[in-house]
Amino acid sequence: METEQLQSLGHKRMANLELLRLTAMFLVVILHVLGKGGGLVALTNERLYGAGYLAWGMEALAIVAVNVYMLMSGYFLAESSFKVKRLFQLFMQVWFYSIGIGLIAAAFGYLPEGGFGIHYLLMLFFPVSMNHYWFMTAYVFMYVFTPLLSAGVRRLDKKHLQMVIVLLVLLFSVVKSVVPSRLDTDMQGYDCIWYMCVFVIAAYIRRYGIPFFKNMVRSIVVYLLATGCIFGITMILRLMYLQTGRLDTILTVCYNYNHLLVLAASIAFFYIFIHIRIYDGVFGRFVCRIAPYTLGVYLWHEHIAIRYEWQQWFYDWVGVPEGAVQLLLKTILAAIAVFVIGILLDMMRALCFGFVNRLFSHAGFYRSLQQWLERLTIQPQKDSVNE
Repeated sequence: METEQLQSLGHKRMANLELLRLTAMFLVVILHVLGKGGGLVALTNERLYGAGYLAWGMEALAIVAVNVYMLMSGYFLAESSFKVKRLFQLFMQVWFYSIGIGLIAAAFGYLPEGGFGIHYLLMLFFPVSMNHYWFMTAYVFMYVFTPLLSAGVRRLDKKHLQMVIVLLVLLFSVVKSVVPSRLDTDMQGYDCIWYMCVFVIAAYIRRYGIPFFKNMVRSIVVYLLATGCIFGITMILRLMYLQTGRLDTILTVCYNYNHLLVLAASIAFFYIFIHIRIYDGVFGRFVCRIAPYTLGVYLWHEHIAIRYEWQQWFYDWVGVPEGAVQLLLKTILAAIAVFVIGILLDMMRALCFGFVNRLFSHAGFYRSLQQWLERLTIQPQKDSVNE
């Protein structure tokens, strides 16, 4: 029953995952407010005070955001056509922000370390290859592999797919989660290999579901337990460091995207929204209306020229938070401001793209380009084996 529900979302369920998309991006902004705005006090400090503990607690609750975003991508892409046109559109969207914000920021004197030089121009014009936005680099590389990944998932039966997932999780998550040292091969989840692993897990969820998460209560309990363990184990490691002076390289290991606890919390968080029902109405239509613009939130505030600047702009306006209560309120307020600005910017970007599309729609070369891109599509094949 659960698998059938998961495989047939339907119109009434679509708003649920669109709401999850919005929530995940909002949590991404929370992470950046805390991490780049000075909220996360170094765990090597002898005292954290209330604000420090709160910041790391919020970090634990929000750390699922990136994995959840990739789970959603894998969930849909696993059964979708691979379209070069979609990749082209994604590149155009990234370039719009990378080049546009980069040149405007430079005009106002906002430049990264190194100034306006060849390296900066390469970052603007080749944002994926230059790792300007690490998430977009990982996503694009993962997307290029989706035809192979999807075909492999469809080729394997349930038992063998489970075996593959166990091996992937063991090699890329479990080992780094239990070994009390940094591994040379561990990228902490900031790479396309980890998101290929997440893709396969999402594809399995799409096809078979995970019976353990059969209801909302279990999903919430696992999410809270996992995030609580992330915070609790981190505080224990901190105490051990203060006593021995060791383990400093793994103090924040539980907050790595590829940590087993983060993966478990991410899957549970994903299932929470699977179980939510949002029926057709004002709220559902609003969510579906603005969800497609969420990527713009990331692309504007994580631009290399301003990713460490907008926090100061905000605090110049409302003041630096003092104490736990102010930290909580101002972090949420900053995230809302960044989120709203990003949605509005991407709406304007979509209007610009729409205008350009209409402007060139009668040009022969443009129509030929569009038709050529449409033909570069790989349709998903039927399953080769039964469950």
